[in-house]
Amino acid sequence: MNLVEIAKLAAAAAEEKKAQRVNILDIRGLSVFADYFVVCHGNSQTQVQAIVESIKKKLEESGHSPRSVEGLSEARWVLMDLGDVVVHVFHKDERDFYDLERLWGDAAQVEAQ
Repeated sequence: MNLVEIAKLAAAAAEEKKAQRVNILDIRGLSVFADYFVVCHGNSQTQVQAIVESIKKKLEESGHSPRSVEGLSEARWVLMDLGDVVVHVFHKDERDFYDLERLWGDAAQVEAQ
């Protein structure tokens, strides 16, 4: 499975738990620490946790595991390190505040399907 397929798998798993505004950003050439960001949000801490668990489960089923997951207990901004793919699962309020898509405005959008 290549990197964009991993990003799409994470995006699909997030959508299964009704994640909002799921975006895949191609940050190759803009960053040295990752090639793709998956950005989405949930409307509650419980939903954020469910989204993260869904992504972890789908990745494990495909033979991949996150290197690390940070912020799950607070569920305000969860960062999942998948190597060259980084998944950001926000609570809605934090997503609006940090606005990663604006910060990485030069990144190309990748179609999730």
